[in-house]
Amino acid sequence: MKDNLSKHKKVAWKAFSDYIRTRDCLLTTGTAESGKCFTCKREYSKAQLQAGHFIDGRKNAVLFSYLGCHAQCYACNVRLHGNKIVYWQEMEKMYGRGVIDALIVESKKTIIYKKFDYDRLAKEFKELKEELNGRN
Repeated sequence: MKDNLSKHKKVAWKAFSDYIRTRDCLLTTGTAESGKCFTCKREYSKAQLQAGHFIDGRKNAVLFSYLGCHAQCYACNVRLHGNKIVYWQEMEKMYGRGVIDALIVESKKTIIYKKFDYDRLAKEFKELKEELNGRN
């Protein structure tokens, strides 16, 4: 049963990550093929970018938060553990302190996803990505 749930979560995560990386590629370079890392600002192919979270732990409450996740390179996301100081500065510039505070509060909540929740999220983020691609 749990194994089946993890499959649905992986599908939802894949759709979410694809949406985040596409969104940020379009925002930073105007193309869906490459984009700039949210923290170091270096340009990478979309395939080289990761969906990096502002709040660690991949907690369910903020796991699929499009405000708390941005395209990051491997070095910033993994080796520098999110490059948090720069991430914070960029979040504050982009959204303001209110969004940061709201994400922190949100991260403390407990959310338990069911299969249908993951399926709904996967569908939602696939549609959002299609909308992005349709604009260009």
